[in-house]
Amino acid sequence: MTPDVPSVLSELAQLLVRNAAPGVPDGERANALGLSSLLLSVAAEVWDGAAEALVQENRALAVLLGDAAAETDLRLSSLRAENSRLRGLLIAAHVAAEQAGDTAREEAIWAELRASTERRKLSISLV
Repeated sequence: MTPDVPSVLSELAQLLVRNAAPGVPDGERANALGLSSLLLSVAAEVWDGAAEALVQENRALAVLLGDAAAETDLRLSSLRAENSRLRGLLIAAHVAAEQAGDTAREEAIWAELRASTERRKLSISLV
C-alpha cells in the first residue's frame, strides 16, 4: 500500500523533532534532513497531482466498465472511494473475461492498468 501524503508528513514531523534534539550526530542529522527534503518534494508532487490522476483514472475505468457514475465530489477522499469501488468492479470484470476467454477484454483491462501506472509516475522515476 502506498502511504498517503498526511502519513508521510506526520512521519517527517516526527523525524524533524528527533533531529532537532541536541546531541544527534552530524552524519545522522544530515542523512535525516536529506531524506526529509526528498520526501517533502515527492509529497508535494503527489499532492499536486492527486485529484487529476484520480479523476483521469476513474473516468477511464468508468468507460472501460460501462459505469455511468459521474464524479461530482472532487475531494480526494471521495475520489479515492470511487476509485476503490471501480477497481473492485475491474477485478470482477477481469475474472469474468478470463473465465469467458475474452482476450480482447483482458487486453483492454491490462492496457488500462498500464496506463494507470504511467499516470502515477513521479518526476524522479527511473523508468
